[in-house]
Amino acid sequence: MNRIYLIGYMYSGKSTIGRRLAQRMGMAFLDLDVAIEERYHTTIPLIFQKYGEEAFRKMEREVLQQSTLEENVVISTGGGTPCHFDNMDFILKNGTAVYLEMSYEAILERMAQSRKQRPLFAGKTPDERQQIVQDHLQQRTPYYAKAQVTVDAFNPDIEQTLASIEKNVLELKEKQTKGN
Repeated sequence: MNRIYLIGYMYSGKSTIGRRLAQRMGMAFLDLDVAIEERYHTTIPLIFQKYGEEAFRKMEREVLQQSTLEENVVISTGGGTPCHFDNMDFILKNGTAVYLEMSYEAILERMAQSRKQRPLFAGKTPDERQQIVQDHLQQRTPYYAKAQVTVDAFNPDIEQTLASIEKNVLELKEKQTKGN
């Protein structure tokens, strides 16, 4: 079993880091959000708009569970993926969870710079968006904290971030191998 699940809040760089990490480690890359859109032939914003978050989370869970069909893969999850159903336990059982940790302030900074509008923030004022981020971090951090590896995702040097993830994942695998 060689799966690396990247978890963390929106704007933590899961997709960008995931692509680069997969390339660096000679692994495949799977973006869970892209896989959902491909499987259901629609966009995530339209899924949220037409069916709501609960339906999206069920779709997300199905696609997450299918990730076990892949080997040697880096999987970028959605920001809420680990926090619904038993998804975090599933991730921990089926691979290595890497938490791309970012502070509240860093997330807001990246959000302000982003050109991509997230469904959860559509039509919200800046104050409402800040409150959503704050509430989500409070709710989601206990799930994220269960990851076997945590790295600072706000490091401006992506190569350092990638090297840190790779080093920590390899050390963890070595410990697990010696423990068996």
